[in-house]
Amino acid sequence: MVANRKDTLAGRNMWDEFIALRDRQRNETRGAMQVVKEKDLPLETNQMGQMKWYLHPNLKDVVVNPMLVYQQEIPPGSRSGRVKFQGGQVMLILEGKGYTVIDGVKHSWEAGDVLNLPLRPRGIIVQHFNTDPNVTVKFVATEPNWTDCTFVDRGSGFEQLEDAPEYRRK
Repeated sequence: MVANRKDTLAGRNMWDEFIALRDRQRNETRGAMQVVKEKDLPLETNQMGQMKWYLHPNLKDVVVNPMLVYQQEIPPGSRSGRVKFQGGQVMLILEGKGYTVIDGVKHSWEAGDVLNLPLRPRGIIVQHFNTDPNVTVKFVATEPNWTDCTFVDRGSGFEQLEDAPEYRRK
């Protein structure tokens, strides 16, 4: 493909394709959601734990999708999965208390706190823990939606290192 790239591109009009892409995007977002309501989101149990997705690269029914935004719940005394990813995420703790381990360093938090996960070229390893035996931790996390331009690996590698205890492979 690389050897033929010039010939392949010579037979295309990239500007017209850009305008066609614009028109497709306008059609796709016509009638799209301006407001995503928590009550309309299912609680998904996955390898990271229990999550509700507000914005995700595969959710195309919203007006714009520049961020990944999700709410995560961690049952009393439990933990999330452990993951390696690029970082650059901000979390607002809504309920509960616990801590997050970032590259082996423990950071305690409680409701009302904001946790910044650093952006690092080789990525970070992260896992969240609920230390309260009675209260479910809830937090909202957001990060830029880089996946459409840098792929899921986002330049640092993306690996599920450990599953949350609530996750059962189907």
